[in-house]
Amino acid sequence: MHYTGTLYINPYAPPSPLLEITQGCSHNKCKFCTMYKDVPFRMSPMEWIEEDVQEIAQHDPHTTRLQIIGADPFILSFDRMKEICDVIHRYLPDVKVMTMNARVTNIKSKTVDQLKELRKMGITEVYLGLESGDDWTLDRIHKGYHANDIIEQVKKLDEAGIDYWFAFLNGAAGKSHSHEHAVNSAKVFNQLHPIFVGSGGLTLFPGTELGEEAKRGEFDPLTEKEMMEELKIFLENLECDAQFFTHHTIAVNLNLSGNFLENKEKILKSLQYAIDNLDEEKLSNNRNNKRSL
Repeated sequence: MHYTGTLYINPYAPPSPLLEITQGCSHNKCKFCTMYKDVPFRMSPMEWIEEDVQEIAQHDPHTTRLQIIGADPFILSFDRMKEICDVIHRYLPDVKVMTMNARVTNIKSKTVDQLKELRKMGITEVYLGLESGDDWTLDRIHKGYHANDIIEQVKKLDEAGIDYWFAFLNGAAGKSHSHEHAVNSAKVFNQLHPIFVGSGGLTLFPGTELGEEAKRGEFDPLTEKEMMEELKIFLENLECDAQFFTHHTIAVNLNLSGNFLENKEKILKSLQYAIDNLDEEKLSNNRNNKRSL
């Protein structure tokens, strides 16, 4: 298999073979991330992709799922995606579900009809690291889009029947804009229909722009308690009929079976208990010892 550079897979998705079709990140400018800092973006050659699909077919010929990997492989044009899907179905005829990471900007180049066609070919889910629905915060962390872009582009996925996951980056706005980040993110999420909403806490990893700004006093990161208080504001305002989960970079595990709205009161009570009983020093030390997502 032609696995190159940094590989990141959705740990919550069902296990499935991995097919890399891009390397690096097409944006690679987010101020909190170094995951693909030294990995130039490129598309995998079609001969690599075909060889890898053939190898998967040798080991798992009847697989029904594939996880397409790369930071944002959905950046590829409709024609390129269609070509790759044709290769996959030639060697893996039982594949019905293909999932992958995507940026909001990846959707813009594709029409609703093209998205519907990709859905028919098996691209059923995309994972969107939105991080925020607040324009100030999105600019602050250099995401490269705004709230209106999120709403406009993701509604195209709704129309095409492609499911999607959202991520909220708890703490991304720092102290100065925490409340707006939480409330405005919930407002944007509420206008859309994610099947999963996940939240991870901002960690200032070595080498990130945001980490360097914090050292210079230009960014005011939240304490562990303030991060959980911000998350509580976000969840109080969230009305998505989706499943909710927390990543390993948040101090409290709020992963419950069933949809968020069914568990909202229970989740908020658990979060308040964690806020009232947290060990700030221990949680802060745990975060400082993390080196990657």
